[in-house]
Amino acid sequence: MFIEIRKRDGRVVPFDADKITDAIIKAAKSVGGDNRKIAESLTKQVVKELAALGYNGMIPAVEEVQDTVENVLIENGHARTAKAYILYRDRRNRIREGKSDLMDTVKEILVETSRENANVSNSPSAKMLQIASAASKRYYLTNLLPEDFSQAHTSGAFHIHDLDYYGKTLNCLQIDLFKLLSQGFNTGYGYIRPPQRIASAVAQAAIILQSNQNDMFGGQSFPHFDRSMSQIIATMPARPGEEEVYQAMEGLVYNLNTMHSRAGAQVPFSTLNVGTDTTEMGRAVTNALLRAFEKGLGNGESPIFPNLVFRTKKGINLDPNDPNHDLFIYALKVAAKRLNPTFSFMDSTFNAKYGDEVSYMGCRTRVVANRHGEEISSGRGNIAPVSLNLPRLALQTRDLNLFYVELDRLLRLAARQLLHRFEILGNLRAKDLPFLMGQKLYMGSEVLGPNDAIKDVIKHGTLSVGFIGLAEALQVLLGKHHGEDQEAQEEGLKIVSHMSKRMAQFADEFDLNFTLVATPAEGLSGRFVKMDRELFGSIPEVTDKEYYTNSVHVPVNYAISLFDKLNVEGEYHKYCDAGHIAYVELESPPGENYEAVEEIIRHMGVADVGYGGVNYPIDECRSCGYSGIMVDCCPGCGGTDVRRIRRITGYLSTEERFNSAKQAELRDRKSHCR
Repeated sequence: MFIEIRKRDGRVVPFDADKITDAIIKAAKSVGGDNRKIAESLTKQVVKELAALGYNGMIPAVEEVQDTVENVLIENGHARTAKAYILYRDRRNRIREGKSDLMDTVKEILVETSRENANVSNSPSAKMLQIASAASKRYYLTNLLPEDFSQAHTSGAFHIHDLDYYGKTLNCLQIDLFKLLSQGFNTGYGYIRPPQRIASAVAQAAIILQSNQNDMFGGQSFPHFDRSMSQIIATMPARPGEEEVYQAMEGLVYNLNTMHSRAGAQVPFSTLNVGTDTTEMGRAVTNALLRAFEKGLGNGESPIFPNLVFRTKKGINLDPNDPNHDLFIYALKVAAKRLNPTFSFMDSTFNAKYGDEVSYMGCRTRVVANRHGEEISSGRGNIAPVSLNLPRLALQTRDLNLFYVELDRLLRLAARQLLHRFEILGNLRAKDLPFLMGQKLYMGSEVLGPNDAIKDVIKHGTLSVGFIGLAEALQVLLGKHHGEDQEAQEEGLKIVSHMSKRMAQFADEFDLNFTLVATPAEGLSGRFVKMDRELFGSIPEVTDKEYYTNSVHVPVNYAISLFDKLNVEGEYHKYCDAGHIAYVELESPPGENYEAVEEIIRHMGVADVGYGGVNYPIDECRSCGYSGIMVDCCPGCGGTDVRRIRRITGYLSTEERFNSAKQAELRDRKSHCR
């Protein structure tokens, strides 16, 4: 008879048969049984079988003992108990493996902060945030998520975004700024009364963005910043002058590039929508904000935040006789120098019916249609997203008909996962999100008491299924992507419109705002392709690079004119109602040639783009302030401390903060000519 057992870590410890009995009893109890004598009898059989297998006088391993327990249970007619034992064993294995993976992740983070998010710093607080994030992800995967959801995420069939926040909070919000400023608010340390001067108003606006960022994992936006500021100015004792408005807006830009959230790990992901308010003060606010961006930060640096979205609309700013046309021209000039603003199009076929209510976030998120209330942006946001791996489906099926069958299966699995997350989040109480719900930012939250569940309020938000790698999926299925072949373009539109129809069906079936998003993949960009390369090998123009092409975009290394690119990508925007973006890549900053930017922006409108921007490299010398394209060193002072600003997934960031997949994509980007 053996008297010792070998643990998984190699340690040898005394063998205790009672532990086998206890495990059998636990499994039996979970299916309604509770007879210790039977369990003890089964334990004796386990020991006997181990001895018969050659362990008499030897040291068996834990896994070998557990295998024998399963066999004995089944052979003796205890199938239900055996199943419970197997499930418990599997769960313990997952937890154990999760702990091991977590420790490996922590080691990596302690060396350098994870680059899933390019705007998270490399500070000690950022490292602590990342460690907590890794632990949280492991917990949800091994303890909370049903097996099919956990397996789909772990295997790379789909990606649950911000898994670390799965049951903690919601994604993002469009904030009604006027409502908070006019009523006052409380950050938890005292009441902030309505502002009496514009400088106080914008300082409070920054505090609002920071405070709500601490309650959410995604972006924060003011959907009508110019209108809200104009309305609050109208309540003040005295109207501010032009220079006072400018000083306030300059202070806001400074604050949003220095005021940290998330325990000091990052500044808020802030977006301001402007351009359509035609009142004197609304125009003054937009003009001053553009002026602050044009001037830049203290040494003339380009601001990373806020993301500025200029809303275009006929009759308001697009034509020479429109009241805000001068602001549109000014926005073009600033965009030619600072990459911001980006531009949204209120006259696109899918935005026009909402007037000027549609607002975008820098990441491309769009929330407006609503089954349960007003179809506006204010007070609403995305609850949570999940993204599908389209190239994986194509590689698994390699047949269009089978592709759609598997796509439908995966879409429903993704919808079920979002429903699960909705139910988990719906059980949160208002006091769990003290600023978001406690200060009544979310539509319908006015009726909530501190202990009330938020489920009936968050139904105004959206549940979004996204996708990545349309180009690579088409490459597998047809041999060409949508940027180079009309047949591939038609099939791409068929795929995306099919997903859009399924979202509408899920919305009817579950009476929630299911939407389709053209995923802003950042951390995800390299995750899927790495997994798929291991499964399918290196396939030219599919898995032979470090990233999959983002959502509906034409591959970044494909030579195509900027107008053709916009024509191709613009056709998809009407199907991606939860958000989309189109961009063109220029070789160098347009500088004074704002007319070139205007030509591009106007063509976006013609191509039915909902939201778009113009990309080009911005290199700034930290030593002397010189701005221009720099290869190795600054031509002004010879310095090598260069700040390289690029656009990633909609937001701006500095190049060194990109993860390896996005850096590879950046190297592959080809500029688009006319």
